[in-house]
Amino acid sequence: MNFSRKGRRRAGRCEIAPLTRGAPSHPAVTGNLAEAMNQHTTARLLITCPDRPGIVHAVSSFLFNHGANITALDQYATAAEGGTYFMRLEFQTPHLDLSRQVLAQTFADAVAARYEMQWQISYAADRKRVVIMVSKYDHAMLELLWRWSRQALPCDLQAVISNHVDLAEDVQRFGVLFHHVPVSAERRDEAEARMQEIAAGADLVVLARYMQILSPTWVAAWPHKIINIHHSFLPAFVGANPYQQAYDKGVKLIGATAHYVTAELDQGPIIEQGVARVSHRDDVESLRNLGQDLERQVLARAVRWHLEDRIIVHGHKTIVFD
Repeated sequence: MNFSRKGRRRAGRCEIAPLTRGAPSHPAVTGNLAEAMNQHTTARLLITCPDRPGIVHAVSSFLFNHGANITALDQYATAAEGGTYFMRLEFQTPHLDLSRQVLAQTFADAVAARYEMQWQISYAADRKRVVIMVSKYDHAMLELLWRWSRQALPCDLQAVISNHVDLAEDVQRFGVLFHHVPVSAERRDEAEARMQEIAAGADLVVLARYMQILSPTWVAAWPHKIINIHHSFLPAFVGANPYQQAYDKGVKLIGATAHYVTAELDQGPIIEQGVARVSHRDDVESLRNLGQDLERQVLARAVRWHLEDRIIVHGHKTIVFD
């Protein structure tokens, strides 16, 4: 296999170097200085715990006492009393009197243990590393690359992996490394091992219409860190040709679903869905075109929410603070 661009092939795969330098690995200053600084000084706290009085006071008092300024707080409880409580909180860090490590340990001892919390603190300055996987359909991948290039997705794109070479030049134009990893039944284990090697160190894997089923072993290595876009309204029309299935059923609504990937095919916790109204005048092709528009938008929203730590997985569901 020959490529006119700079590239190399080995062991049945092709890795293609980017044509141009892509988006910077740090957020661009698109607004005023305060807005740009906030991207570097914002921390996020996610909490899940049994609901009881005093949680907000305990958390906010702890942060206040250590110099944090709370700038956003969202909360939700599953019942008026005795349910499960969820919180997403953003705070500014310039005046903290503790290091990150000491802050986390002190919070664990002083607050989290008392309220039986599952929790995590993340920092916006620590941009998540993302790998995109795609086959031949380009619409979802290109939407992500475009938004990333415009600094609308706060992440570092580590690579794009595909089992075909068709989209290599499209990816190169964004300055992103493209890896061709062919997949066959006889060499699936080898292909998956290579994909794990490429994705090593990434914080999120996005399946932007990657038309291969990943093994349970592969998925298990990325718990709640693989997002897939499904071209229908799950759980309806699972499997191949969903738009043909929708047309045959005479549906009046079509949709797209973004969800976390689990070992059970297309059954992971749903993050976001979109819908469009259709009629008897729509054929399979028009349904597909409408559906692909939905897929782009729904996947981009789900990825952004994950990058901004807006999602809490609870059992088979998600709490999304959008």
